[in-house]
Amino acid sequence: MTGWNTAVCETNGINIHYTRTGEGKPTLVLLHGLIANGACWAALAHALEKEYDIIMPDARGHGESSVPDYGYRYEDHAKDVIGLINYLRLPSPVLLGHSMGGMTAAVVASHSPKLLRGLILADPTFLSPKVQCEVCDSDVADQHRRILNTSLDEVVADLRSRHPNRSSDIIERIARARLQTSMAAFDVLTPPNPDYKQLVSVIDVPSLLVFGDKGVVSSVVAKELQRLNPRFQVNQIPEAGHGLHYDQPERFAAVVESFIRSIGTVIE
Repeated sequence: MTGWNTAVCETNGINIHYTRTGEGKPTLVLLHGLIANGACWAALAHALEKEYDIIMPDARGHGESSVPDYGYRYEDHAKDVIGLINYLRLPSPVLLGHSMGGMTAAVVASHSPKLLRGLILADPTFLSPKVQCEVCDSDVADQHRRILNTSLDEVVADLRSRHPNRSSDIIERIARARLQTSMAAFDVLTPPNPDYKQLVSVIDVPSLLVFGDKGVVSSVVAKELQRLNPRFQVNQIPEAGHGLHYDQPERFAAVVESFIRSIGTVIE
């Protein structure tokens, strides 16, 4: 990450840590998912940094950002993103979010569309109420609690065994991010999530939904979202799971860049 800068934004009573590749270019803000952090976007940032000013915040409870006692709902995450955009005086950035970050980005776009030039949702957590309850009632939080008591080497070894096709760099970044994720961050899994159909129906910026063939969002849901909002473009990346930007980094970067070029850009 040579030449990239890190800093802290004070907003909503907490500190949001972020990494920035360089100013004076069209701006792209990247929102990670649960148990990740801004550094997990390194592959995409390296691919696009020559053309874009890329900002990668750590969500509250993740990475080097604050860990407040409460405030981990999607509305809280969205307020942090809006605070960051205003703090840095970003001129109409494109907002890209994966998983939890995708839902957060959708909330931002539905509430504050004039802040954004465009929106990219990468396999967002658009779950039915039934699935939300199943996830919340599962042992996912307990699994994380156990992982927090293991070493980095053990987490890396486990990730390599489960994702042998991912690069060593991203495996280590994901492992470090997981060990930096607080238990409080799992409060975001508590139902109900925002109604994603309602969110999508009111979003009024050029938008792209990107998903894999083994992730959260299905082609059926994608078609439904396009019916709700004709401004939504859809792109499915084959041979990719929920972590599509980890599984197919080159394809993902190409899809993102193509969309941004198609909607035009604003330079600070």
